[in-house]
Amino acid sequence: MKKLRRKIGKYEVGRTIGEGTFAKVKFARNTETGESVAIKIMAKSTILQHRMVEQIKREISIMKIVRHPNIVRLHEVLASQTKIYIILEFVMGGELYDKIVHHGKLPENESRRYFQQLIDAVDHCHRKGVYHRDLKPENLLLDAYGNLKVSDFGLSALTKQGVGLLHTTCGTPNYVAPEVLSNRGYDGAAADVWSCGVILYVLMAGYLPFEEADLPTLYRRINAAEFVCPFWFSAHTKSFIHKILDLNPKTDQYVAERSEITDGGPLIMNAFEMIALSQGLNLSPLFDRHEDHVKRQTRFVSRKPAKVIISSIEAVAESMGLKVHSRNYKVRLEGVSANMVGQFAVVLEVFEVAPSLFMVDVRKAAGDIFDYHKFYKNFCAKLGNIIWRPSGTVPNSNLLKQMTI
Repeated sequence: MKKLRRKIGKYEVGRTIGEGTFAKVKFARNTETGESVAIKIMAKSTILQHRMVEQIKREISIMKIVRHPNIVRLHEVLASQTKIYIILEFVMGGELYDKIVHHGKLPENESRRYFQQLIDAVDHCHRKGVYHRDLKPENLLLDAYGNLKVSDFGLSALTKQGVGLLHTTCGTPNYVAPEVLSNRGYDGAAADVWSCGVILYVLMAGYLPFEEADLPTLYRRINAAEFVCPFWFSAHTKSFIHKILDLNPKTDQYVAERSEITDGGPLIMNAFEMIALSQGLNLSPLFDRHEDHVKRQTRFVSRKPAKVIISSIEAVAESMGLKVHSRNYKVRLEGVSANMVGQFAVVLEVFEVAPSLFMVDVRKAAGDIFDYHKFYKNFCAKLGNIIWRPSGTVPNSNLLKQMTI
């Protein structure tokens, strides 16, 4: 008799391919497409016991946003009463770490290729406001074609625009930047780039630049950037690595600047704001079925220039008898509530979410929530000429989900 395979949704589950403290990873096959996937399985009881709910939500949210050829792809997330299933791209080539262990140092051309793919993926993350914070060869996978894939965003951080340094000390000691060890706050981008420099050294040397039997000595060497390049490194390679493993993160020329329009335009929305604002990325149903279905925030998308969006908002608001206060692509509208009792106020802010694609976030600042939703419906009807609806049929609330997932 043929053995029946376990199924999770449309996925037929096979062998275990990895196991950690809090999760088990199994190979599976999509029965509809035949595609191979990896399923990360976590017990809800374990997540709750170890107070990991926010960490898991953050990891899932980040992986939904950082879509890149050199980052392991998140397909979807499923949940049962007792477990959470994270469906991931199956990467069959194993860890870059194993390749270094088995083959030792790699040729310069091969090392350069892996490093370029790593930096491309990390730069993509940084432009989204995401900092990995645990970059090491064990978290870099290789696909069937030898392409690198960044994985394991469990320790990643998200930052708001305008928020500066990170303060959580995390990561694998040998790959951690000196400023992370200082407990004085650090730039997540610079810390990731330092880790990339250590990885490049390991690829070309076959061993770590900072390695000691005891942590105090290891930290002393890292804090002094005390390392020696092997004789087979070219002069260019030595110079390049010394520029990356720079004790002053502010002078690291390889750290990407945070994206911001220089002509005073709207902020470019990064991962943090997308997660905070998008109903499509709301992960609370995985853990809590009792959601508040009356939302205070609403939003729409437009392909019109940002200045046209603002002028249209101002014109419609004035036609509705509202007071308008505008500054830096942020508008506050004030009036009297529908029952003529209290003040009614709404704040609108324009963000760029992609080239020539803007999202207008609208939120109630004062007044009754039901009055607000009546206002929003009426307001959007008057703004019909600037609101973008693909094919003219997609509801506004799903637009951002389509763009980011």
